[in-house]
Amino acid sequence: MINRELSLSEYQEFRQFLEHQCGIVLGESKLYLVKSRLGPLMGRFNIDSLAELVKRSMKLSERALRAAVIDAMTTNETLWFRDTYPFEILNDRILPEYKNHAGPLKIWSAACSSGQEPYSIAMTYLEYKAKNPGGLRAGIKVTATDISNKVLEQCAIGEYDSLALARGLSAERRKKFFTDAETKAGSMRVKDELKQFIHFRHLNLLDSYSLLGKFDVIFCRNVLIYFAPEVKRKIIAQFRQSLNPGGYLFLGASESISGLTEDFEMIRCQPGIIYRRK
Repeated sequence: MINRELSLSEYQEFRQFLEHQCGIVLGESKLYLVKSRLGPLMGRFNIDSLAELVKRSMKLSERALRAAVIDAMTTNETLWFRDTYPFEILNDRILPEYKNHAGPLKIWSAACSSGQEPYSIAMTYLEYKAKNPGGLRAGIKVTATDISNKVLEQCAIGEYDSLALARGLSAERRKKFFTDAETKAGSMRVKDELKQFIHFRHLNLLDSYSLLGKFDVIFCRNVLIYFAPEVKRKIIAQFRQSLNPGGYLFLGASESISGLTEDFEMIRCQPGIIYRRK
């Protein structure tokens, strides 16, 4: 008999485990989220008790289960050109500012989830180049990272079903940047001309970023809201180290670094806010 119940003490222990592993802070009332996201793993790992699944996932010896649990709890749905204005700022302000850049413009899409953000960045660049063929002759390099190896594999394939394609992607862009996939009716695959700009790799934002190198622009949107203040402060400090002087940081519309650092200048755009490394 399948038991999907989790006691308060078991939930509290799992909350501490998740925060330690990836920095995510679950609220007191998020037990329903744990049940909905971890429920499908019970059948996959042949465990008929949610409490047992959670307990085993916290053991170092249960690597596959632990990875699956972290994947399930950290994977969030996203959409193409989310909030619109960050990509308008990229097109109207940042790409023109770097148009004579000696090397490729280096952009990091942190916590890229299912890949819509880095691919949206690449589409923005190609649309800019179509209108400004002499700008950014060295192109762009987008590093897209996430904690979930499962979604990174999907990102690299670049295949999306009709429901995902409908979320923020115009018919014009779909026609221009995608081709029909053979695996599933209605699914489409990102064209190679977009893929060539993007390198997907695994990264936990709690770890060091030094191996990624330096960037001119960092997108880390709608991610900091899940972290405790001290973790946010550490991540922002590491972003500062990862940015070239004068580089830009994009956060989510409801996120702010006020009170966390003084290493960035806040720039108000119409609409939106971006941060520039001092």
